[in-house]
Amino acid sequence: MGRADARRAQRRASKSGGIRRLFTWRKMLGAFFGFCLLGMGAFVALYLYVDIPKANALAERQSNVYQYSDGTLLTRTGDGVNRQIVDLSEVPKAVQHTFVAAENKTFYDDEGIDLKGTTRGLLNTLSGKGKQGGSTITQQYVKNYYLTQDPTISRKLKELVISLKVDSKKSKDYILAGYINTAYYGRGASGIQAAAQAYYGVDAKDLTVSQGAYLASVLQAPSQYDWQTASDTGRKLVKDRWGYTLDNMVEMRWLDQAERDKLKFPVPQKAKPAKGMEGQTGYLVEAANEELKKQGVTDEMRQAGGWTFTLSIDKKKQKKLEQSVDRQLESKLDREGNKVDATVQAGATSVNPKTGAVVAMYGGVDYIKHYYSNATRRDYQPASTFKPLVFASALENESRTQSGDLIGVNTRYDGTSKRPVVGSDTPFAPENEDDRSYGSVTVQKAMNASINSAFAQMVVDVSPAKVKKTALALGVPDKNFPERPAITLGTMNASTWDMAGAYATLDNHGKKVTPFIVKSAKHRDRTIDPVEGVGEQVISRKSADTVTSVLTGVVDAGSGQAANTGAYDAAGKTGTSENNKSAWFAAYTPELTTVVALFGESPKGGVQVSLTGTANSGRANGGGFPAEIWADYTLDALGGGSTTRFDLEDVERGQATVPSSPSTSPSQSASSDTTPSKSPDTPSQSTSQSPEVPPSQSPEVPPSQSPEVPPPTQSPEQPGGGPNDGRPGQPGGNNVPAGQ
Repeated sequence: MGRADARRAQRRASKSGGIRRLFTWRKMLGAFFGFCLLGMGAFVALYLYVDIPKANALAERQSNVYQYSDGTLLTRTGDGVNRQIVDLSEVPKAVQHTFVAAENKTFYDDEGIDLKGTTRGLLNTLSGKGKQGGSTITQQYVKNYYLTQDPTISRKLKELVISLKVDSKKSKDYILAGYINTAYYGRGASGIQAAAQAYYGVDAKDLTVSQGAYLASVLQAPSQYDWQTASDTGRKLVKDRWGYTLDNMVEMRWLDQAERDKLKFPVPQKAKPAKGMEGQTGYLVEAANEELKKQGVTDEMRQAGGWTFTLSIDKKKQKKLEQSVDRQLESKLDREGNKVDATVQAGATSVNPKTGAVVAMYGGVDYIKHYYSNATRRDYQPASTFKPLVFASALENESRTQSGDLIGVNTRYDGTSKRPVVGSDTPFAPENEDDRSYGSVTVQKAMNASINSAFAQMVVDVSPAKVKKTALALGVPDKNFPERPAITLGTMNASTWDMAGAYATLDNHGKKVTPFIVKSAKHRDRTIDPVEGVGEQVISRKSADTVTSVLTGVVDAGSGQAANTGAYDAAGKTGTSENNKSAWFAAYTPELTTVVALFGESPKGGVQVSLTGTANSGRANGGGFPAEIWADYTLDALGGGSTTRFDLEDVERGQATVPSSPSTSPSQSASSDTTPSKSPDTPSQSTSQSPEVPPSQSPEVPPSQSPEVPPPTQSPEQPGGGPNDGRPGQPGGNNVPAGQ
């Protein structure tokens, strides 16, 4: 080797020795410990710096659950989150263990973190492999409840610190409850309660250990492991994980091996679309929300979520009411081709008169198409359904006629059309339907035939102020309620809900019935007491029962005969408002009070229009479609009929149910209660009667038609048919006076 080579070798040796001197094992070990100390210091600083934050907005967001009276689901509402938080005590212990067995067997013993798993997760994040498993239940809860799903190093470090703090400050049960309530299970379900419903159609409290093991397994990959949509590979993987979970439970001595061997894989039910607000659902929910406001549940409280609202709605009766409207009305309408049919809106409220519970309600064709509820709207007049309340006030106040006679069932009134009332400072001379006049009639006959002139005088005899007081006590709202004789025609505004309450009070022998739709309202933090459905005695039992007795005559032999099926005891009253803008039938049996109404509403702007011509018929009065819907629904709702009879005490009975003959002058109206023989040139037809006046029930005494008043004709193609169909085609039908 030459001198030059020697110098080069010496330089290499010198350089190598320098490197060895720089990276000695002592220096490397010292650097390692220094780095560890630095990391520990940074972690301590991070631990001290990072506090347990408030929950993220999504974690606490819950849906509200609306249920039928039997606890079955009506709908869920909320800002796109299907979650209902439940206490851990509501989840079976074995089901709790499935989640621990699937995710974190050391959960009850660890300190909330898995350093090995966390390190692996950090390395995967740095290498771009995305998020990986390995987190404890505590870490997953922290990520779901306090942080975000972002796979960043800073989020992972925060997760680690917060998990340690949460584990030191919260119980394991608290953490486990938070985890199973915030986790996403697929099928739009967040939390175990929503998942139990989505996959198995049960509440969390009713889950089996096998079902719980599936839900615990599906958490690993909700979209991949959903049995309905999973590939063959996905099904195999979730089934393997289900078995793995149960085997871990056996290992942890939470499940007996013999029981484990008997368990079969619980195939989930098919996914169902979330119920929204379509159909009648929206009307029911909105009615409940309005009632809840009055009970102290503000919009802000409700929108925060977490409520379970159980409605008083009977699922079977609700369905029957919808079917009755479809059969008796919608199937006969041509909403696309008939301008009148396009304006028809139906509404109904059905109440249990013993409790006040609204058991069924019809708000319109579809909440999505017509969001304004026809059941609770108060922009139409209840018309002649108000007349029974006038009579109730007369009885309650022991009022007397102008001649001093005590008003009762058999008190006589002048039924002359356009007869001016006597004794009033406000002039009033209402026209009867079709401008028809009657002789001297009893109150029973006046109610049967809905004679405006008779009840106009009765209001004056009682006084409008006293009538209003009685009506308000019975439940009619104090809105647009003038103290004038015209109130006898129901010229104030009321809803089917309001009138159902008033008639239910009569049904309940005078004890106030306030309809309610919210049976219970429960939240994790509070409960709300429901409306008190039955209150004090607002009119005497004698008065209420006497009105009921009279109204049975209306159904048996009056304008409400379309509701007389013979399968139940019924009492009711028809009503048609001025210009035929609304048609009502309010009636009850001993067990059920229901009010049905039709409203004429222009599709453009909601302007009130006439119902005349509905389904190509004449007038659409209370004795037609509303009574037919009522009868169809009531028959079904009572299971085909009822043997229960009205329990009436100390009532005066009506002497006759046959309407007296029409006349045209006051002198004629003073005649006795007789029906003259028919004119020889007038054929004996049921349609010779007024649409709200039925044919005579006595075969010996046929009805007659005054020669001055041409008989209305009935088209053979009218739907419903029958002697009291109440929809004869007639000229000038748009000008029917209020209150028929």
